[in-house]
Amino acid sequence: MKGCRSWSYSPYRPPLCDVGDIYICRVAPSVDAIHIEWLCAGCEEYEVYCRVRSEGEFALCGVTDGNEFDIVGLADKTDYEFYVESENKKSRVRLAKTGKVEGVVVNYLHPDDNAYSFSGKYLCSPSLVRHPEGYLLASMDLYAGGAPQNLTLIFRSDDNGESWNYVSELMPCFWGKMFIHKGELYMLSVSTEYGDLLIGRSSDGGKSFSPPVALLRGSGSKTGRHSGVHKNPQPLVEYNGRLYGTLEWAPWGGCGAMVMSCDVEADLLDPNSWSFSEPVILDEFSPELEGVKRGGLTIEGTIVQNPCGKLLNIMRTAMRGRALMYEIDTENPEKPLSFYGIMPFDANLSKFMIKYDGETGRYYSVATRLYDGCSDSARNLMSLMSSANLREWKVVCDLHDHRNEDVARVGFQYADFEFDGEDIIYLCRTAVNGAHSYHDSNYSTFHRIENFRKI
Repeated sequence: MKGCRSWSYSPYRPPLCDVGDIYICRVAPSVDAIHIEWLCAGCEEYEVYCRVRSEGEFALCGVTDGNEFDIVGLADKTDYEFYVESENKKSRVRLAKTGKVEGVVVNYLHPDDNAYSFSGKYLCSPSLVRHPEGYLLASMDLYAGGAPQNLTLIFRSDDNGESWNYVSELMPCFWGKMFIHKGELYMLSVSTEYGDLLIGRSSDGGKSFSPPVALLRGSGSKTGRHSGVHKNPQPLVEYNGRLYGTLEWAPWGGCGAMVMSCDVEADLLDPNSWSFSEPVILDEFSPELEGVKRGGLTIEGTIVQNPCGKLLNIMRTAMRGRALMYEIDTENPEKPLSFYGIMPFDANLSKFMIKYDGETGRYYSVATRLYDGCSDSARNLMSLMSSANLREWKVVCDLHDHRNEDVARVGFQYADFEFDGEDIIYLCRTAVNGAHSYHDSNYSTFHRIENFRKI
């Protein structure tokens, strides 16, 4: 076994872990079928076998000389087991549950499927970007509480999101965000929860990435006041010739808000190009927040320029219905963020993204919205929201309304969205059809809001 400097794999095969001779790289169940994709293993034909989970013998579903197959004629809301075989090669037995799902399934992972247990068991951190060559790229990581949480999968669509195929995977890569800078694809991520801050570049559409460069070092531990980097997939924002990104430092529940920035002409893979503001925790603003009920959770910011021209980092907080606005000192990028105000926002209890649309002069967010009578953990209502001033928000339309379903098992969350001509496209972390919980999602789904400016 040779040493490796790579960041990208197809697939990542950890030693002593059975990933199968044939690697099933994508699963996409529907009401009565399961679409699967695998990496070619140099065989002339592949046989696909399936059965209802733990019932009877596996039956041959079909034979193909390609690397994709639809297992059809299945019962709705039923668990199935399946595998691919050819000659003396065989894949892992994988799991899927049939059922209706909104949008296009980019990828699916059954909560009892251990194919990625070396990283995690649930799909998280949606990241979506349109490549300058026209195709779409989507990524997601594999997480679970107490697991290593360090693998990210990348998929590609050549038909504007109608269908998807596997591209590659990155290891270690967690909480990653793909972005385009000067026509090239980058990934900004951490090595694991509270680990190192990493960046790498791809010149072939995500098939391979340069070895990652560490911009900050973290311990990878949730405990301790100085553990490492916490971040969420947010776009880098250009302002007065610099790129700005959001992140936090320290453990869950006591994160210090901060931003990173560099000159737009600098080498993004050179750590010396980047500056970081000193972390600041919410409790340092006690005078400004006097009389405001608050918790210590201040994470997952989104950077946007307000109507006055100030660059703000707007953050998720534990204060129901209110987000925290920090001002970024663009003259001194290493100076701590300063308190700017409280923004009334009925989607502040999970990660959200805010973007400005120059055509309408309005700010938009695709976010998990709170509603009357819901618990703070409810994530079963996702809406398109807009504002003219970052102070007053209105609901444009509800996108996924599951208020009549169990809040403990259904979730639409962490949408990463892009303006795409007259439409908005987004990738969603989706928990439905037997997910482990609303939080531990089993789908990554793609969606399009057509003619959003006319709604």
